[in-house]
Parts: sequence; structure tokens; C-alpha cells
Amino acid sequence: MKVSIKKLSELSGFSPATVSNVLNGKKGVNKDTAELIMKIARDSGYLSENRMTSIKLVVLKKHGWVLSDTPFFSSLIEGVEQGSRNAGYDTIICNLSAQSDDFDERLEQVLTDPGSGILLLATELSGEDVMAFSRAVAPVVVLDASFENLPFDTVLINNTDSVCGSVTGLIEGGHREIGYLKSSVRIQNFLYREIGYRRALERADLTADPKFTAALTPTMEGAYKDMARYLERAPKLPTAFFADNDIIALGAMKALKEHGCRIPEDVSVIGFDDLPFCEISSPSLSTIRVFKQEMGQMAVGRLIDKMKSPGKVVSKIQIGTEYIQRDSVRVLKTPTESMGA
Repeated sequence: MKVSIKKLSELSGFSPATVSNVLNGKKGVNKDTAELIMKIARDSGYLSENRMTSIKLVVLKKHGWVLSDTPFFSSLIEGVEQGSRNAGYDTIICNLSAQSDDFDERLEQVLTDPGSGILLLATELSGEDVMAFSRAVAPVVVLDASFENLPFDTVLINNTDSVCGSVTGLIEGGHREIGYLKSSVRIQNFLYREIGYRRALERADLTADPKFTAALTPTMEGAYKDMARYLERAPKLPTAFFADNDIIALGAMKALKEHGCRIPEDVSVIGFDDLPFCEISSPSLSTIRVFKQEMGQMAVGRLIDKMKSPGKVVSKIQIGTEYIQRDSVRVLKTPTESMGA
């Protein structure tokens, strides 16, 4: 049976006029009253039956260092738009900056809008930042991040296993000293990638030598300048580096070449993301390919499930990746030779 405003009025104990004002986002209703009415509307299925006709992709920039206008995020957004279109929903893209003066006001508008399911692009966010969306009146799915003990469905990259597998490939190729080009801005994805890097070394009884770790600004120019400074004081380089993402890898490669290092003859480099310009860099960059559009589409699918059935169990979906071998990695030994070394 379809839930009506009259039924919501009976369930909540408030007048139909008050219920209608809350559902239409009008001001003048006590906050606690509004939250109670929205909870009843959500739990009763009223919102999914009557209200949600669009999907709102909330792109929340906390600092902007990582969540910049790169092909990675463009492809992710394309996937969201395609998934929404295929399911018959409109897509609304809402850009929020934590640094803007009207941030609190705009965030409140998002949280109190009953007409759109929310996809939160949480790349730069902490668990505390994401927890603010627990007040949202519409269902929320978190994209590109995951946090323990938070009540949100999440869709993200399998960062740890992806990096562990790629670094293991370097080890099987004869590399024993593998460095880490580490973003100086630590987001959830990078933390999981570092775990994968260290796990691969530990499994091979190798150590992550601190002198082979360089903290680099996660922009092309910033990574280049920071790597140049690192090279000025580094007495020795490893035979290979894993970088937190392609932007960092490409900036570091420029500094390495200017320093006289040949890639991959002197040092190999692996990135993460598989941005389009990895194929045309010199040398072309070996990297970990993320299926960006598919990730966006899967997030939309999960959100629509939540919009139609609000009580569904919370789930975590991890998207697999593919290692792409190009010209920036040198094999020192075959796997058989490495095992016998």
C-alpha cells in the first residue's frame, strides 16, 4: 500500500501541513521534529516511492590536493552519469569545498534534500568528515573510500591487494631494493596502498628501507620539485620505486631523468591509476589500471538498491584492478632465477 502524507502524519503525530513542509524542505520547522518526520518517511518507504528521482554526486574537496580535475575523476563521473541514465535517473553534480565560506549552508542543503539519493565522493575525506552524512534524509553510498564502523555502503578500489600484487611482481623480476614515492598528503587510498607495498616486502622477507622513501607533493610540479630535492641528498637509489599514483610517478620520473638516472635501466617506476598520458610519457609508465567508469556504475547500482529498499544490509564493494606493464619497469631476473637466488 502506498504511503501518503496523511499516513505519515498519523505515524509521526504531527499535522499534515507540518509533514508537507518538512518533505518540501521548507524552513520554520523545529530541527528535531524535521529529523523525526524524515526518519519515519524514510523507514516507511515514502521517500523511495514518492520523492527520489535523481542521484546527486557530491564531490567534496577537503583541501583539493588529490581531488583535482584529472582524467581519473572525469572517468569516474562519466560512469556515474551513465549508470544513472541507464536506470532512468537524472544526475546532479554538487561540488563542495570545505574551504568556502558557505560550506556549512550548502552541506545542510544536501543533507536535508529528500529528492536525491547521495553518492559521496570521499577521496579526500576522513571518517569524521563522512560521519556528517549520517544526518542525510536520503540514502548515502560512499565512493572511493571506506571507513571502519561507519554505517555507509561503500564502493572503492582494492588498493591493498592491487599494490601488493604489483610489488610482488617487481620482486619476482629480481628487485630487492624497492622504494616508495609517498604522497605527502595522506588519504585513505594511499594508506591502504602503503599497506600493500609493505605486505609484499614482508612476504618476501625484505624490509622497507626508510632511506628509499620520498614524501612528495601529489601534483606533477610538486612531485618533481620534491623528488629533485630528495635526489640531491640521496647517496643511493633502489632498483625500483612504487608511487602512490601516476601524477607522483610522472613528476618523479622527470626529476630522475634530469638527475641522470635512466628509466628503467637504473631505476624502475610503477604508478597507480593508469591515466591517459601514462602511454605517451617517456618512457611509458607501468601502472595499475583502475576501472573507473565501472566503479561509478556499480556505486549507482548500489545506491538505487538503497533508494528502493532502505533497510538493506550495509555492504562494502571492492573493485579489482589490472597491472599494465609498459617501458618504465626492467626485469632483472626471471621468476625462476629469483627463486634460485
